[in-house]
Amino acid sequence: MKITVAGTGYVGLSLAVLLAQRHEVIALDIIKEKVDKINAKISPLKDEMISRYLKEKDLHLYATLDKSEAYSDRDLIIIATPTNYDTSKDHFDTSSVEEAIERSLEYGKDTPIVIKSTIPVGYTDKVKERYKKDDIIFSPEFLREGKALYDNLYPSRIVVGAKTKVAEVFSKILKEAALNDPKVLLTEAKEAEAIKLFANTYLALRISYFNELDTYAELKGLDTKAIIDGVGLDERIGSHYNNPSFGYGGYCLPKDTKQLLANFSDVPSEIIGAVVRANHTRKDHIAKMIVDKGPKVVGVYRLVMKADSDNFRSSAIFGVMERIKAQGIKIVIFEPTLQDESFEGYEVINDLRTFKDRSDIIIANRYKDELDDVRDRVYTRDIYRRD
Repeated sequence: MKITVAGTGYVGLSLAVLLAQRHEVIALDIIKEKVDKINAKISPLKDEMISRYLKEKDLHLYATLDKSEAYSDRDLIIIATPTNYDTSKDHFDTSSVEEAIERSLEYGKDTPIVIKSTIPVGYTDKVKERYKKDDIIFSPEFLREGKALYDNLYPSRIVVGAKTKVAEVFSKILKEAALNDPKVLLTEAKEAEAIKLFANTYLALRISYFNELDTYAELKGLDTKAIIDGVGLDERIGSHYNNPSFGYGGYCLPKDTKQLLANFSDVPSEIIGAVVRANHTRKDHIAKMIVDKGPKVVGVYRLVMKADSDNFRSSAIFGVMERIKAQGIKIVIFEPTLQDESFEGYEVINDLRTFKDRSDIIIANRYKDELDDVRDRVYTRDIYRRD
């Protein structure tokens, strides 16, 4: 098949690489640097498996900025453009998806479209009606940042929001590319959209639960790890997604929980709203614990969401920083991926020794061994020292 993937974030690029093993794939983006890197077999994202596949595998993959080239004469178009949450509208910003649909209709009116971007419940039916096109379907992704290609090669499940021939074909090509034997679920569009939002909100709920367990243990002088270990021995609960943090963040969880809450506007509920509020409460608690120690300078060790990541977006650390700064305390940052001497008004110190010497207290969402020599000045809730 001749397939176009619009968008080269983690979802789009991992899909492009996955499918290019068997199919002719064009990856479309609006950033020339990313396109040039992909064509040079260099990943623009930090994902070890994507990097390895681009370098070592015989992929039928080409990246372009040209919409006409990308959308013309294709068998399938996959849209994986970003849909950030617009807090003023309580809604995902789906303009990039609509732009991609419109361009695809301009250059390839009869080409089936699969939306992989995260969208509100009911969105697919609305765009099908708006553009008078029945073969637009939604298929949610369930990927981890930094392990996106791995999660496409070993998917937990394949969900496609349609019960049509296009849906059957798309689920088949995903399953053929998988190295395991995932279950396939074909649903209606609204159910598939809801699956995505409820799945991510459950993960946010689980993170918030263990964070609140940790807050309780910290304030009551208990051993957080001992409690979590004991709770996790129950096989119904398990030991995954249980490492305390400064809150949930990243590409998906903050926006997906807010969108689901907005979808609940006329539905009786308590839990969904509590998940969103719990993330704010956790950041309030972390900031208070730091402020109460009376530091003049707080050092922030890494802005990235987790180890081996290059993503700052919606990182929970920012909420903590804002709360500390509001108390008149100076903040300095150690973040090797930043080249400038400042970032969003905060001083950046990229010499680790200088950073340690300048900081009265160092906060670390995720702890690394290079902090061992100043461990007595480090505040972290990273109980297991893993993501």
